[in-house]
Amino acid sequence: SATPFPHGFKCFTCEKAADNYECNRWAPDVYCPRGTRYCFSQHMMKVTGESVSVTKRCVPLEDCLSTGCTYVKHEEYKVCTSCCEGSICNLPLPRNTTDAVFTTLSPLSSTKGLSCPVTLTAACLLLGFLS
Repeated sequence: SATPFPHGFKCFTCEKAADNYECNRWAPDVYCPRGTRYCFSQHMMKVTGESVSVTKRCVPLEDCLSTGCTYVKHEEYKVCTSCCEGSICNLPLPRNTTDAVFTTLSPLSSTKGLSCPVTLTAACLLLGFLS
């Protein structure tokens, strides 16, 4: 189908699906809304690696600045978050710090509408130190 606007794209989308299969299987085949540019995935799993919850959606840049994995020790869960650029790029799930990353097709410094790459770099460094 034709894109509804220039640079239109699709992401797998679901809210708190049981696992990746259920998320991708029932994801609606629709274009992401204007104002979004990336595909977001959040995977909550037990320490054994078994999926507890999967959320995927279309997001703006701001929602992709804190990718990675965190441990919820008192509940014995790990939550991994990733973002990617490109139509339906969020098929796989993040499971560890190696794949819980933010991947783009072009460098962020040349991203249209990103007026201050120095601020973004500083924010990423700060998030890295806080993790």
